[in-house]
Amino acid sequence: MREANKQMKQRSLPFSSAQWACLTVLLLIIIDQFVKVWVKTHMTLGQCIPVTTWFQIHFVENNGMAYGMTFFNKLFLSSLRIVIVAALIWYICRLIKRKARLRYILLLSVIVAGALGNIIDSLFYGLIFTESTFYHIASFAPIGEGYASFLTGRVVDMLYFPLFHFTWPEWLPVVGGQPHTFFSPVFNLADAYISVSVVALILFCRADFEGKAK
Repeated sequence: MREANKQMKQRSLPFSSAQWACLTVLLLIIIDQFVKVWVKTHMTLGQCIPVTTWFQIHFVENNGMAYGMTFFNKLFLSSLRIVIVAALIWYICRLIKRKARLRYILLLSVIVAGALGNIIDSLFYGLIFTESTFYHIASFAPIGEGYASFLTGRVVDMLYFPLFHFTWPEWLPVVGGQPHTFFSPVFNLADAYISVSVVALILFCRADFEGKAK
């Protein structure tokens, strides 16, 4: 009876799993890019707009991975991202053919949206925008006449949550006595998509990982 109810519920969905996945990716990328383009064309580099005492719009750019981390050459990192996203899309297509749970497919699709959001910055922002500086706001440039070449554009970050400040105890090595802000990384919506989805997968989709979900 329960299995029959599940099947009836799936039939009642207005879209197929593939359509839900595509709509999710498309909508999230549009939102991410809208915010990034607005920040890029309305704020100088380093400019900060306080929203609350614990949340600010703080425009920074980075060459690295999520939350501004950098471990590899920019060109290598952009190429690696593309390969990983292609593999993830292939995996999602297999899940759709196997009729995997929609929850699992959608969470993976959100990760794809986040990765693609940052890949778009790397691929095209250097080609279509002028340089953002501490004194000048960037503007659209003729394609190919921007501040960087293909694959080497910088990722736009703007979400900053300095939740609280404290000073490390004096007895701690290296950082003892120094002020510290929690949470200090500046990130973007695409980073948030990836982080939230990974946590949700761990919490709610362990059965899918293990191939036990029905």
